[in-house]
Amino acid sequence: MTTMKVYISEAQATENKVALDDMILTTKLPTTAGSRMLDDYRSLFDAEVVTRLETAGYEIAGKVNVGEFAIDLLGETSYYGPCEKDGLLTGAAAELLERDEVKAVVSLDVNGAPRRTAALAGLICIKPTYGTVSRYGTIPAACSGETICVTAGNAETCREILSVIVGHDCKDGTSLPEDACERLKTEAERTPVKKIAVAKAMEAAADEAVREKIEQLKTRAAKCGIEVIEIEAEELLLAKPAWNILMSAEVCNNVSRYDGIKFGYRTPHYEDIDELYTNSRTEAFGFLLKSTVLFGSDVLSTDNYWKAYDKSLRIRRVLSEYLNRIFGEVDAIVLPACGKEAYSGEMVKENPYIAYDESLFTAPSSITGYPALVTEGVQLMGNMFSENSLLDLALMFEKEGK
Repeated sequence: MTTMKVYISEAQATENKVALDDMILTTKLPTTAGSRMLDDYRSLFDAEVVTRLETAGYEIAGKVNVGEFAIDLLGETSYYGPCEKDGLLTGAAAELLERDEVKAVVSLDVNGAPRRTAALAGLICIKPTYGTVSRYGTIPAACSGETICVTAGNAETCREILSVIVGHDCKDGTSLPEDACERLKTEAERTPVKKIAVAKAMEAAADEAVREKIEQLKTRAAKCGIEVIEIEAEELLLAKPAWNILMSAEVCNNVSRYDGIKFGYRTPHYEDIDELYTNSRTEAFGFLLKSTVLFGSDVLSTDNYWKAYDKSLRIRRVLSEYLNRIFGEVDAIVLPACGKEAYSGEMVKENPYIAYDESLFTAPSSITGYPALVTEGVQLMGNMFSENSLLDLALMFEKEGK
């Protein structure tokens, strides 16, 4: 197993230990976003989720490594190296939870990596409704879709941590009003899941092993008295290209602040200000991030803004309207969290853009802001503010499997 960068705090061990991924700012530990650009960067303030967790009595046990600005597949682009086990990418959060060193891991879901990690490791991951958890104090990458999520070994732990960090924050301009956030905490929103729909178009895009997991979930759901139907859901396929365009444009804009002047890595090799900018970014950024910035610059150009970026925004609206109609008929949509049962470092070398391909399965939730749950190695999307209903479903599966 390769060495992974994990900062561990010196606080006394408690049963309420929570780890953060390296996109969430803390004053006590470095926050690097998995990039050389922010190597050993120390924040002057804590993220809002950190403040809420510590106020509630949780100990921040440490920081786990992420891929550079969290846009990759499973952390493989990190400046500190990937987390691997037996030649397969695992994700640092899975490592800590497998060793039972922390109760949960709180992560920033930018391009679906936390959900993939949970699916491959058999963990529970809840990505809540966009705007219900404050992003204040997170390193921005793709602001219009990134969401703080919780990964743990069981559904009740995810619910417990989520209830602590959810809520309105005036410091976050995308935070929903308090009455909307409170819907996650009320019993009225915990309507039981009675009918789920399998998205056939998404299922067909996954490997046989992943499709088998969906079949197992369908069987288990039927045993629990849940009606299972199938829908084509070809509209969801539009989420991937649209999200890749929007994410790249926003990443391009957000990383423009890292120029070697104000903070971050500064190259020693320069003769003028232009070389300082160019060499600092060239030496500090990895291949995938550079490619994303170039793609983002292109889609934001005069020639492509209306043809690519604006159309992607329209697709976001169309997909939101489509999901709203679907959730008027079913309680949840079943789709893969990732296309394969496992990923190796060799796969990434052969296809450096594999994260963009795999966003096919995570993009529908990211681009629309609808909540998503990973359980039994499968992803379920629910209606806005249906997190507790989705977690109840996961809990039902846990009890049925015992």
